[in-house]
Parts: sequence; structure tokens; C-alpha cells
Amino acid sequence: MGLSVSIFGLGYVGSVSAACFSSMGHKVIGVDVSRAKVEMLDSGRTPIVEARMAELVAEANKACRLHATTDANQAVLNSDVSFVCVGTPSLKNGKLDLSHIENVAREIGAAIRQKKAPHVFVLRSTVLPGTTENVVLPILERESGKQCGRDFTVCYNPEFMREGSAVADFLNPPYTILGASDTNHLAPLRELYKDTPGTLYETTIPVAEMVKYFSNCYHALKVGFANEMGTMCKHLGVDAQAVTKIFTSDTKLNISPAYLSPGFAFGGSCLPKDVRAILHTGKDCDLQLPVIAATLLSNECVIERAFKKIRATGKRRLGLIGLSFKSNTDDLRESPFVELAERLLGKGYELSIYDPNVIAARLTGASKEYIDSVIPHLSRLLVRSLDELSDAELLIVGHRFEGVRELLENTRRSVIDVNEYPTEMPAGARESELVL
Repeated sequence: MGLSVSIFGLGYVGSVSAACFSSMGHKVIGVDVSRAKVEMLDSGRTPIVEARMAELVAEANKACRLHATTDANQAVLNSDVSFVCVGTPSLKNGKLDLSHIENVAREIGAAIRQKKAPHVFVLRSTVLPGTTENVVLPILERESGKQCGRDFTVCYNPEFMREGSAVADFLNPPYTILGASDTNHLAPLRELYKDTPGTLYETTIPVAEMVKYFSNCYHALKVGFANEMGTMCKHLGVDAQAVTKIFTSDTKLNISPAYLSPGFAFGGSCLPKDVRAILHTGKDCDLQLPVIAATLLSNECVIERAFKKIRATGKRRLGLIGLSFKSNTDDLRESPFVELAERLLGKGYELSIYDPNVIAARLTGASKEYIDSVIPHLSRLLVRSLDELSDAELLIVGHRFEGVRELLENTRRSVIDVNEYPTEMPAGARESELVL
């Protein structure tokens, strides 16, 4: 026996969700202010044009598992879970218009006030982190006169459906994400999705909200990048499809988690040089490549943000841990840490630098010429052990060498991890002293 589900908003996401949940054996009540949409769905006709929707809606209607109404109150009273799938369009300034969500939250809250059994409110609309807990939840508590977590629960469940393949995407998703302040609140949703393939992630509501934006912005970036590179291929007389086929076959570096962990700026002998080469060639071809050009600006902004964080501490004696462009190498070419060190020195900061790989290179000669000729002023600031950073008021962590974790766990000094996304706070650091 399936659950009873009400779905608010019979647009693209709501209609597909209604049809698919009902095809999975659940009883579904669709809710919308549009009588036309309601009448279509309630009579077994799909309100949108989408592959497989017509047959799913007709079958569910015939089996009496799918109905629709304009009465929000009755829909909530006759369901266990309410999904909200209304639109969140942009205002003129780009801000999200949350009025539809707020209106539905008021209606559902008023209905929950009349309900004796606990109810599950699930937001499925795309919203920024904090919306569910800071905007929707207070409305529900105010309108219902009840308490979240005791009388009803609130969850967030983003959708990842593409128009044209939405039914297939719903029934066979890459993953299902369920967000709640307490995983115990997710029991009804686990039941709803128990037969859905793919990994099920249970996380916090803000993480669930942000994954959707992370995904969509990345998809937009991929389209812009592919179009610019495809245009470049065309002007150079290169087969863009052949290039793309080879590029996407690499699931180790190209289409993979590689290079997708937020952290510090990129550098080294390849990425900056190759981006500049493409931009220069683009100019020769009279092409504008703003997406690719923005990668260099974005990289500079990462270094600038780190510099501003350091400056904001007011500390003047600094210890920089890491100088090469990334861990486990002695390569200093276009290292963002060299750039950061240069800025700090230029502003009069006292700086000591620890990087065992760079020290070894200087001794063995692997990068000796570069060190001695290009950055001799920095090489003189290198120390041979972490102990020699004892005079630093502020530790700036770029790389996690052996011994660094222990140092951070035991230090009482201020710490900035310029990678900005440490997996955990060092045990010995006070929260007020760890600048993230």
C-alpha cells in the first residue's frame, strides 16, 4: 500500500512528479489554482507535453491513483505528504520571487492547523540555501499554530529533470537527495523513493538546496565553455565533434570529480599558459571568449579574497605553509602562493615560509635556477622546519605537509586555511581564531 501524496503546482515539475509517483503505486492529489490544469489531470489528460506523460496520467487515472483539485485544504487533509513544486521566477534584479511558495506555505499551514495526524511538508522548488528553514518554516508554524519537528516536519527534495526526458530522469535519476534537520523526519520519503535506483543522499536542508544550484550553474558553465571551444575549433578548421568525443571519453580527469573540489587558485606551468594561448588565438580570430577569459579573472579573485582575509586579521608576522603551486611538487611556476607571498611582502608583512619540497629542490637543484633567479627574495624566507614558524602570529595554510595537522591541533595562534574548505576545524583552534 503506497502513501498518499499531495503535489502543489501542476507545472512541469509538479505534473511529472504526480504522474511518476502515481505510477509507483502511490495515491496522488494534484493541486493548482488553474482550473484548466486541474480538470485535465483529473480527467486523465496530461497538462504538459512530455514523453510518456500521456500514458502514465491515463493509466493512473484509470487505476484511481491520480486526482486533482483546486482545494488546498482538502488535499492536505487527505494526504500524508505535501510536495511543493511551484515556480520561483526571477524578479527584475535577479532575486527569486518567492511569493508562490509563501502563498502555498500559508495554505498548507492553515490546513495543518485542522489536522490531527502529523504531516510532512516537502519543498521541491528550486530555492537558495536558507529559504526552507528561514522563510517557509516560520510561515508554516505561524499559520498552523503548531511546532515543526513535533506536529509536522519539513524537508527539501530537489529535482533533476530535463525537459524532454523528465519522466526517465524521475524514474532513473543520477541520485536522490533528501534534506532535513533530523534524518528521522525522512522516513516517509525513504518509503516513497525505496524502489528508485541510484544513490540516496540524506543531508541537511541547506546542502540539499545548494546542490541544485551547484549543478545548474555548472551545467550553464559547461554549455558556455563547449560553445566557445567549439567556435574556436571551427575557426581553426578543427573537427569539434571529434575533439569532444575524445575529451568526454576521459572519465579520470575531464568528466569526473577531478578539479571540482573547491579550494585555492590554480597555477603551474600548464593551466594559466594554455588559457592565455587560447585567448590570444581567439583575438587573432576576432572571437570573444568571455567564459574562458573569466577563468583567469576568477583565479585572481581567489588570491585577492585570501589576501583580504589575512589583512582583516590585523596580524603582521605571518607563517606561510606551502609555496609550490600544489602539494607534492616543487614547481613554483605561476604558483598562486608565490603571488600571495609577493602581495604580502609588498604591503610590509613579515613572512616566513615552510615548504619542504621547495627546500629540497633548492638543495638538489631541481628548480634551483628558477628559485635563485626569479624569486631569490622569497627563497631567503624559507625555513627548514615548522618549529621555525613559532614567531608567526598568524599561520596561513596552503598545503598539508607532514606535521601540519598536529601543529594546527596544538596551536593557539590564529589560522587561515586559504583553501577555504577544510574538512574539519583543528581541535586546538578557537572558533573565533580560525578565519574561514
